[in-house]
Amino acid sequence: MPLVDLIERFIGYMRTQRGYSVHTLRNYRTDLRHFLDFLSLKRGIKEEGKALMEIDNIDPLFIRAYMGSLFGIYNRRTIARKISSLRSFFNFLDRNGLNKGNPVADISTPKQGKYIPSYLPIDEMFKLLEGPDKGKPLGLRDLAIIEVLYSCGIRVAELAGLNMTDIDFNGHLIKVLGKGNKERIVPIGWKALEAVRNYMEAVLPLRKKAQHIAGRSVPLFINNRGGRLTTRSVGSIIKRYALGCGLIIDISPHSLRHTFATHLLDGGADLRSVQEMLGHMSLSTTQKYTHVTMDRLMEVYDKAHPRSK
Repeated sequence: MPLVDLIERFIGYMRTQRGYSVHTLRNYRTDLRHFLDFLSLKRGIKEEGKALMEIDNIDPLFIRAYMGSLFGIYNRRTIARKISSLRSFFNFLDRNGLNKGNPVADISTPKQGKYIPSYLPIDEMFKLLEGPDKGKPLGLRDLAIIEVLYSCGIRVAELAGLNMTDIDFNGHLIKVLGKGNKERIVPIGWKALEAVRNYMEAVLPLRKKAQHIAGRSVPLFINNRGGRLTTRSVGSIIKRYALGCGLIIDISPHSLRHTFATHLLDGGADLRSVQEMLGHMSLSTTQKYTHVTMDRLMEVYDKAHPRSK
């Protein structure tokens, strides 16, 4: 079977069996097709369909050569992702008897630098919340979006996927469909609930015009035509208000997720609870936020303690 077909078979498996998001699947396909291009170039194969009965001849030395070609073009994080994509792909082939062994199994990924997530201090976060025009329906929508992202720390895809029935106003909870189609229940603050309620009332005529009917699939956040708001649109909304507020750092919906986690830890929340709310599989993924809080703690200590120097 040509390698290009094996790649699509792998993507299909990750979609149906692992429930990966469209964004993750796109990254897998991009990384694997990039490797396919490198393989074709090295072996002088011009027709893609011929690539690739030679899969058994791909060894760790070839993988290292591919990895070497990435340095100077991509950053370490992207290189690590590409190697991880290859490792998962060859694991899939090995498990299904489509290739003998995994040539990427013993390949070490580049050491990553310390990653400090971008976040907003409390005063700048409040400034962002003052941005939307509360006198307009779409302004109320934008305020509700920012409030929910900050109140719940959910991913932008999770926010875009919310339906009207996913919010429990009485219990102050929302139901979120996360990565791998895993559901989790997240608390939501009363300020965010108030913003959502005001928004829902303001866009009721638009929903009627768009002929939305009651049901589980009715989107919570809609565009000016009554359709479900996309993740790209949410990103544009956040950037527009960040620019309008004069915020210096580059802000995205994911920055508000970082802000949510950082402010919770600053306020004394325990790491395990934050992990649950963020929907992280591993506690180590959540621990990156402790670097932010510890850095600030050390800064305060150095300034305030008479014996710190």
